[in-house]
Amino acid sequence: MIGPLWPLARVALHAIDAETAHTATLAALERMPAQRAPANDPRLAVEAFGLRFPNPVGLAAGLDKDAKVPDAMLALGFGFVEIGSVTPKPQAGNPKPRLFRLSEDRAIVNRMGFNNDGAAAALGRLTRRAGRPGVVGVNVGANKDSADRTADYVAGVETFAEVASFFVVNVSSPNTPGLRDLQAKAALDDLVARVLDARDAAAARAGRRRPVLLKIAPDLDLYGLDDVAQVALDRGLDGLVVSNTTLARPATLRSAAAGETGGLSGAPLFRRATWALAETYLRTGGRIPLVGVGGVASGADALAKIRAGATLVELYSALIYEGPGLVRRTLSALTEAIEAAGAGSLAPLVGVDAQAVAAAGPG
Repeated sequence: MIGPLWPLARVALHAIDAETAHTATLAALERMPAQRAPANDPRLAVEAFGLRFPNPVGLAAGLDKDAKVPDAMLALGFGFVEIGSVTPKPQAGNPKPRLFRLSEDRAIVNRMGFNNDGAAAALGRLTRRAGRPGVVGVNVGANKDSADRTADYVAGVETFAEVASFFVVNVSSPNTPGLRDLQAKAALDDLVARVLDARDAAAARAGRRRPVLLKIAPDLDLYGLDDVAQVALDRGLDGLVVSNTTLARPATLRSAAAGETGGLSGAPLFRRATWALAETYLRTGGRIPLVGVGGVASGADALAKIRAGATLVELYSALIYEGPGLVRRTLSALTEAIEAAGAGSLAPLVGVDAQAVAAAGPG
C-alpha cells in the first residue's frame, strides 16, 4: 500500500466500516513478505531510557493489539513499535460498532474496550520473533472484570519481561469503566510501586531491566498532572507517554460520528495532547523522557511535539488518512529540522517551546 497503490487502497478501505477495514489491514500486513527496515539518517537516532532508537517516530498502541505485525510495521520505517493493549485474559471488548471514522475531521472515535487475544497469545508471537532487530514495546492493560486491576498490570510485566523492549502501563483508556481512577495520586503511587517491584524482580531473574513508562490521559487538569509528575519522579519511572485519547469534543468537529461515545484521536486531539505534553515536561524538568502522542499527522506535527518536550513521538490515527508513506515523510521533515537548526541531532530541540505551548492552553 506504499506509493501509488495507497490511493486505491484507501478508497477500498474507507468503503467499508472502520473495524472491518482495520482487520483487513492487519490480515494483509501478516501476509506481506518479510522486509528489512529502511536505513535511517544517523542524526535521527535517539538514546532514551537505556534503549537506542534508530529514529524517534514510533507506532502507537492500538493498531497491533496482539503482536501480529510488529516487523511489518518496523519495515515501514518506524523507529519502534508499541503493541497492545494486552490484558492477562482474552476479552472481547465492547459491543460493535465501536470504531468510527470522522473523515471530515481527520479523526477517529473508538470505544473498543481492550479487545485482545490475551497475554498468552501475544507472548507466543513475541517469543517467535525473539532475536530479530527492532524495538518493540508492550502496552499492558487490565481486564474489565478484574477484582485487582493493579495485579493485572503486575502480571503483564511478569509475563512479557523477557520479550518486551519496554513496557507502557495504560491507566488512561476511557473505554474501561473506572480505569482512569488509577491516575489518582494514591492509587497511582501504589500501582507504580507494585509494577516497578515486579519489573525489578523479573530483571533479577532475566538479567535485563526493562524500562517502564506510564500512559496518561490528555483530560487531566494541572493538579492531576502535578500528581502524575510527582509519582513518576519519586518512584523512578523511566518515562511518560502523553497522551491517550480524549473524552472532550471540540466545537469544531463536523463529522456525523462526532457524538459517538468513546475516545477521540487524530487531528482534533493535537492541541490538547501537546499542551498536556508541554505541561508535563515543565513539571518533570526534562528529568525523564516523554513520548508525545496525539494528532501527529505530519513532520511539522512531530517536530512540534519534540519542541513541546517529547524525546520520542508516536502516531496511529493519521495512517488511516495519510497511508504508510507518512512515516518516511515525517522522518524526512525531522532531518530537515536538524539541518535547519545546525544541530547534530534532535536533542537540542526538545522542550524549547514548552513554556509557550503551556501558556497557550489546551484549546
